[in-house]
Amino acid sequence: MQRRSAWAWVPSVSFSQGVPYVAAMMLSTVMYKNLGISNADLAFYTAWLYLPWVVKPLWSPVLELFGTKRRWTVLMQLAGAAGLASVALTLHLPDFFRWTLVIFWLLAFASATHDIASDGFYMLGLPTQRQQAAFVGVRSAFYKLAMIGGQGGIVYVAGALILSTGDPAHAWSIVFGLLALLFLGLCGWHQWMLPRPDADHRHTAGGALWRDFVQTFRSFFQKPGIVATLGFLLLYRLGEAQLLKMAAPFLLDPRDRGGLGLTTSEFGLVYGTIGVCALVLGGLAGGVVVSRFGLKRAIWPMVFIMHVPDLVFVYLATALPSHLTVIAACLAIEQFGYGFGFAAFLLYMVLVADGEHKTAHYAMCTGFMALGMMLPGMVSGWIQQQLGYQNFFIWACISTLPAFAMTALVRIPLEFGRK
Repeated sequence: MQRRSAWAWVPSVSFSQGVPYVAAMMLSTVMYKNLGISNADLAFYTAWLYLPWVVKPLWSPVLELFGTKRRWTVLMQLAGAAGLASVALTLHLPDFFRWTLVIFWLLAFASATHDIASDGFYMLGLPTQRQQAAFVGVRSAFYKLAMIGGQGGIVYVAGALILSTGDPAHAWSIVFGLLALLFLGLCGWHQWMLPRPDADHRHTAGGALWRDFVQTFRSFFQKPGIVATLGFLLLYRLGEAQLLKMAAPFLLDPRDRGGLGLTTSEFGLVYGTIGVCALVLGGLAGGVVVSRFGLKRAIWPMVFIMHVPDLVFVYLATALPSHLTVIAACLAIEQFGYGFGFAAFLLYMVLVADGEHKTAHYAMCTGFMALGMMLPGMVSGWIQQQLGYQNFFIWACISTLPAFAMTALVRIPLEFGRK
């Protein structure tokens, strides 16, 4: 095996996992809002971008048959750079919405494939559990750095360019061009710097691989209490899935349309930077609570802390505060609660996946998690247009009730999650 310091590639690969995801799932929503796309259209079509993450467990065996994990990692980064550049080049076309949606979908597909390859490569590049454990925090930190940089810094730059040029399409074209150059640089760095583990090779026994895959798939649906488990995975974020799609339109829409009228740069600051930092802190706090008390004891408080703060959007839509500090504080409260409660969700997926095929079963859990975000997100824009922002956020809060019902149905061992 070629020796490389893990510090030379683990942080940058983790950062690379976050960039295309942020671009496809978050920047696209803000960009389309700036370019005048209706809430119903942007919510419906951008929610479809979750689909590659929904079905990614189904094509993971294909990667094993047609290349090494190292090759797929670098290739998908090259595809990501091409996708980002293509968005930049098509924004001035008359039919930009259709073209950019196609490109974003391909970018999402490349990103989901990159996740499969790079997660597998991480375990091969750091072959011992001790090495892997040592860099878990590093991977999480650099992935979150990509989220903060994308939702916060990139959106802030886009807003500044919109103000200086007066042309949102040109501003976002510059932004995606810069992202493409960044990702191309990361691709070149990893082609040179990624180690070449001896265990990273293409599988030739295709028949055996597919038989193992079918058995793994079947064993997942034979788990005890799988119906309640699937209900929990699909419904735990039912309210949040709708709220998340409408957060950016609400914050950016003018006050005469029921929004808060923030500039794009202000949105990048209060939601993309302060909000994401609060999300990260909430996740860390949730992890500490679960490790101390165990998931069974902690899950009910965590469910409440995740969903009750959604009421701040009802307040914001009713009071329409103009002070940026008040808005930022409300968003920080909501995002902290989301991060806190989501830690319980992640640990529950670990519980479900535990067993002989834990890696594959965890990937299947994340697929159902993505489906639970995709389907409600698709209709959220239409619902908002029918109800208005205030009633929509009330509806989103009501939509959190199935999460409480499913929490009552799932079974959790008393000591699970407790150290």
